[in-house]
Amino acid sequence: MNNDVMAIVMAAGKGTRMKSKNSKLVQKVYGKEIVKRAVENAKNAGIHNIVAVVGYKKDEVMKVLGNDVEYAFQEEMLGTGHAVMQATKFLEGKKGKVLILNGDHPIIRPETLKRLYEESTKREEYGTILSIYYDKPNMYGKVVHDEEGKVKGIIEFKDCSTEELKINEVNMGMYCFDIEELLKALKELTTDNAQGEYYLTDVIKIMYNKGLKTGSIIVDDYTEMLGVNDRIELQMITKFLQMRINTELMKNGVTIEDPNTTYIYDDVQIGMDTVIHPNTTIKSGVVIGEDCEIGPNAYIREGCKLANHVKIGSFVEIKKAIIGEGTKVPHLSYMGDCEIGEKCNIGCGTITCNYDGFNKSKTIIGNHSFIGSNVNLVAPVTIGDNAFIAAGSTITDDVPEDALAIARQRQTVKEGWNKK
Repeated sequence: MNNDVMAIVMAAGKGTRMKSKNSKLVQKVYGKEIVKRAVENAKNAGIHNIVAVVGYKKDEVMKVLGNDVEYAFQEEMLGTGHAVMQATKFLEGKKGKVLILNGDHPIIRPETLKRLYEESTKREEYGTILSIYYDKPNMYGKVVHDEEGKVKGIIEFKDCSTEELKINEVNMGMYCFDIEELLKALKELTTDNAQGEYYLTDVIKIMYNKGLKTGSIIVDDYTEMLGVNDRIELQMITKFLQMRINTELMKNGVTIEDPNTTYIYDDVQIGMDTVIHPNTTIKSGVVIGEDCEIGPNAYIREGCKLANHVKIGSFVEIKKAIIGEGTKVPHLSYMGDCEIGEKCNIGCGTITCNYDGFNKSKTIIGNHSFIGSNVNLVAPVTIGDNAFIAAGSTITDDVPEDALAIARQRQTVKEGWNKK
């Protein structure tokens, strides 16, 4: 945690292009709200003193962020500079650095934010921006340097001359400012521009004109600059995040046969030499050991921990399951709210009946147990070590170790019945 660094997350925008009755900031990217990702990125960069500037649909945004941040309110949408003005009461009397971040930019890396405030401090700059080289026609502000490399200012796209439009270093819209000098500069902002708004970008020019040191940090990965304005961009950023996570796992020794159809969410740990087959979804927080085999068409939900050499096969769903080393759940099974020991075999069509309509209950299966096909384990129930459950059984009582359990009606055959 860095107590000398604060962050202001601008989260007051309307986002009409999203075509939703809800704020665009509470739309989900890969299972997590856009604004929540923006705040978590700051926290993961070591910043825990965070202010969110909210406005449109503020109750929705505040419900998502809860007590993790403090709040400032922007009732009128008068630009990015105006948004930061609403948070000045949280800055007054403080020293150090403040990062200004966009609530609709969910995939900026925490490492990049950490680099921003660390480099700004090391260089003794009063204003530092994140920028990127981008040659394609765009709507981003252009970064202008002087002969010494200092940033003279940022010219918004709509205010650019023909010559200025040729500049290929563009502003990513994220800044690190000295708190005391930011407060002074905000008082000098005007609306003398094409949009008639208070531009936060003018703070850099104000600082430069005072002789204060300003600079930029170039980011190599252009996807980090992307914001979300509509559902097309929402899907595009989701895809970038999916591929970023899958790529990191493959770099660390996990085989993902088809990254395009494999959805692995945040904070998943997977051991070396595990193979993930196509059409597999693994939700946040899951831990999978080494030399496992997952899928195809598997759904690993939250709260799961799989030891080494576990197999989860086709059309298997597991949730809040702890599965021991060498156990196999080959196909067509649901295992929820359970603990399964080592080297067990779970037959096709087996389910743990964990919900009675009111409460979730737990199933425990001991080591080296064999569960036959089409078995219902009605929780709460415990199956001992080395137990054998006959196919087609519905088990409602505990089964001791080394026992055979059969719970099915005796077969009756009535010859000639169908002819009648």
